[in-house]
Amino acid sequence: MARSTRDIDLEKPVTLEEDAAVAALPRRSRLGTFSSLRHADYRYLWTGTLFMSAGQWIQQVTLGWLLYDLTGSSVLLGMLNGIRALPFLVASPITGVAADRMDRRKLILTTQYILIITAVSMGLLVARGYLMVWHLFAFTAITGVTWAFVDPARQSLVPALVPREDLVNAVALNSAAFNLTKVIGPSLGGALIVFSGAAGNFFVQGAAYVGVLLSVYWMTIPPTPPEARRTSALANLKEGLVYVWSNPAVFALMTAALVPRIFAVPYQTLMPVFQKDVLKVGPEGLGILLAAPGLGAMLAGLMLATLANRVRRQGVLMLVSLVALGIMLNLFSWTRSFPLALLSLVAVGGCQMFYMATTNTMLQVIVPDHLRGRVMSIYALDRGLMPVGSLMAGVSAHLVGAPATVGGMGLLVILLALLVAWLAPVVRRLGLSSED
Repeated sequence: MARSTRDIDLEKPVTLEEDAAVAALPRRSRLGTFSSLRHADYRYLWTGTLFMSAGQWIQQVTLGWLLYDLTGSSVLLGMLNGIRALPFLVASPITGVAADRMDRRKLILTTQYILIITAVSMGLLVARGYLMVWHLFAFTAITGVTWAFVDPARQSLVPALVPREDLVNAVALNSAAFNLTKVIGPSLGGALIVFSGAAGNFFVQGAAYVGVLLSVYWMTIPPTPPEARRTSALANLKEGLVYVWSNPAVFALMTAALVPRIFAVPYQTLMPVFQKDVLKVGPEGLGILLAAPGLGAMLAGLMLATLANRVRRQGVLMLVSLVALGIMLNLFSWTRSFPLALLSLVAVGGCQMFYMATTNTMLQVIVPDHLRGRVMSIYALDRGLMPVGSLMAGVSAHLVGAPATVGGMGLLVILLALLVAWLAPVVRRLGLSSED
């Protein structure tokens, strides 16, 4: 029997905008893991994501190795990671305004040229023996700001390149591409350092960014909606912040996005402790522990891409994934078996991917085109808070131990997920079709 989404939850009124977003989600479709790749422009964007994320992971390995080789300082390593995240915390709202006002094609092309030039320049500095510590920090700051500009522009393109029935599939495939390179990129970066030296890694990065550049040239990118350009940039910034604050569904999703970044993702910083003191495996075990969540996320991305249009309750899936993430973190914290630890980390990565992909999809559906860049840039602010979560995890592990810390993080994730489900019933309604 047909019923309205209003019959599902009467705690808060449903806005017309949210009703339209809910109705826009597909009701049923055939299975199709790679269905969104049938759209040529999205294929170019997805291929560019592969190249870009591969370059990023190779860069992270190379920078960390070089800095520790030059200084032997773990403190400086932490500072370098903070510099990488800081642009998302400081510049993201501004970069979202740029994504909504500027020609997105020119913006993305400009950022790619900057990334290519800086990567090649660093390669030359390393190859000629001129590298200094400050070069690593300057390079990280420049690339961090560049990524903060390009990320909302690329994310805002997805709904413009695929029809709504393929949007969930497209977001899931993007996540799968990123996590595929997360599994392969670090090990590839380490192997390249051994065989060709650190300088060669920067040239490989430059080549990867050339691949992104070519994919953008081949894409047909729709023009930016004209609404944002009718007022000042400052007015655009205010409009984006007001929209997020005043829209119950968007505000709830943004708030919920902070949960895994602060209380779940920082478990990765404690992997060396688990490897050495808890699971008691050799250095090779650390690489496997770090790769396991990426493998889980990649598999979950392909699963979600396959079942994308069969999943009608996106909001419920998001909340269930968040609770499951907390449970899997607890399982990992309790186990002293290396195989079971790996399985639990694969599940952690899968739950995290389900949560992030569904959150991204719901934001893409709800937010109007002319505000999408600003909203997605505000959504990216949570990346800037990751160092805060890592610091909290490190201090807690020092005081009570790594297993208790990760177990506590898992419990907090579960409690916060239940709190979001209780205080923001609008999230539970998202993803429901107008008929049941």
